[in-house]
Amino acid sequence: MRPRWSAATAPELRIQRRAAPPARRAEEPPLLSQSASASAPTADTPGVEQRTARHAGPLGQPLLPRVAAVVLAGLLLSAARPPLDLGPLALVALVPLWLAWRGAGPGRAALLGLIGGVAYYSVLVSWAWYFGTVALAPLVLALAASWAAAGAAVAWLAARGARGPWILAATWVVFEAVIGRFPLGGLSWGEVGYAFHASSVARALAGWGGVLFVSYVAVAASALLADVMIATWSRDGRALRLAGAGLALVVAVVVVGDVTRYTPRATGSLRYALLQGNDKDRELTQAEVDEQYLTTSHLALAQQLRGPYDLIVFPESSLDSDPEGGDIAVRNALTDLARTHGADVLANVISVDERGRSFNTNRLYEPSGKLQGSYSKQHLVPFGEYIPWRSVFGSIGATKQIKTLFTAGHGRHLFRVSGHPVATVICFESAFSPLVRGFVRDGAQAIVVTTNNRSYRRSANSAQHLDTSQMRAAETARPVLHAAISGITAVFDASGRQLRHSRLFHNTVVTGRVTTTSGETPYVRYGEWVVWGSVACLVGAVAVAGRTLRKTREPPEPAGDRRA
Repeated sequence: MRPRWSAATAPELRIQRRAAPPARRAEEPPLLSQSASASAPTADTPGVEQRTARHAGPLGQPLLPRVAAVVLAGLLLSAARPPLDLGPLALVALVPLWLAWRGAGPGRAALLGLIGGVAYYSVLVSWAWYFGTVALAPLVLALAASWAAAGAAVAWLAARGARGPWILAATWVVFEAVIGRFPLGGLSWGEVGYAFHASSVARALAGWGGVLFVSYVAVAASALLADVMIATWSRDGRALRLAGAGLALVVAVVVVGDVTRYTPRATGSLRYALLQGNDKDRELTQAEVDEQYLTTSHLALAQQLRGPYDLIVFPESSLDSDPEGGDIAVRNALTDLARTHGADVLANVISVDERGRSFNTNRLYEPSGKLQGSYSKQHLVPFGEYIPWRSVFGSIGATKQIKTLFTAGHGRHLFRVSGHPVATVICFESAFSPLVRGFVRDGAQAIVVTTNNRSYRRSANSAQHLDTSQMRAAETARPVLHAAISGITAVFDASGRQLRHSRLFHNTVVTGRVTTTSGETPYVRYGEWVVWGSVACLVGAVAVAGRTLRKTREPPEPAGDRRA
């Protein structure tokens, strides 16, 4: 019997009539709070024309409006930090960045992120200009690379159906954590969370999960605000309700975090005197160096002290010689000061070991005059206190400005001041949460930061550095005494509330009494759980993206295989 053939069973001969598709409302741009369909076309879907206009949002597709938006975002976020210090502005500062990333491919999102990051860090770390363009430009580009990487990751995930304010916040936090550790130990300076240092509520959140938890909450809130803008622009009531619900959740987290903030146990108090003895808003002359101006100035301030103290602090670089390195006159001056006031005296020196290596060291002298112990700085400033890869960078002229090349110390050391264990960190170290957390887990009941920011003159560096110490107090529920050679010297209680504050380049003594504390905040106990939670969130998002990608790449069933 001959097979029966018909138009229905011969696709190659069939002539099909297609009805015109019904008119439908133009598709609106997806929101961060909405998930894309698994079958939505993406840049990687083979054989499908990508319709990027539907993802454009209010900024449209042209590059110029997006560039303007990311520059605006960077400048607004920098205004949330010192010198303007308009902290709440950080809640909306990044909204233009989220709008610019919307619908962009990974390459374009990375470029936009880099431009926004350059705008932000060019202002934030403009004080690096004092070391020349050779220092400022690489620093800004290295820091801005974290914004570029975050943009590429957000765009790649969004194009594959994994998008949302929580994913965006997790991505942002992961790259903040990365740039805070790499390269060369990282620079934990530009986190969004620092913008809220003056907020008691934000500091309560820092006690729960560190400054990066504050970053996560702030970024998620700003992403939801972007969704509100898109939903309003597209007149999408359902999307607006979803974004509103997300904002309500953020508010609930903030309220609960504030109400249940950790309260440490008081263990006593310390009477302190912090010496600030450099009033020269310039480099010292050779004559002043030869006359040991800094040593003389700080010892003169110490002579003004009256009454008993528990702790007297000489900040970083305040002594021109090491009392344990043969300068008997300075050692006698320090031990006499300790006996006179019944105080422990903490002094920063450049110490040299038997191998000729130099260390940035804090030494503590007891009221009896005995040297109790020393702590040497572990986290050195690259190109400021040491030169990495000296065979490559050692010949650069700017590196020759470094007066002393230091060797990093090893291990944490606690001092005992009037029976209380006290940690000291030196300058740059106060910007690193994990290091300070380690001291508190060792039992520290107070933290002393000795620092020298005089090279940055009257720039915002000193105020920004102070913000890091304030957040360390909030994270650990420990009082922080921030002693700076030229200012700003300040004292924070265990909640991060500022108790004392000095002016820049004004010789003064900051005195008072601070309550020492014990106990572990959730951040001290559980550490970087926000970072690990964000990593887990991204792993889940990548899994969703991979599943979506596999589905879009599955070949369609051949029409000739279907039977009538």
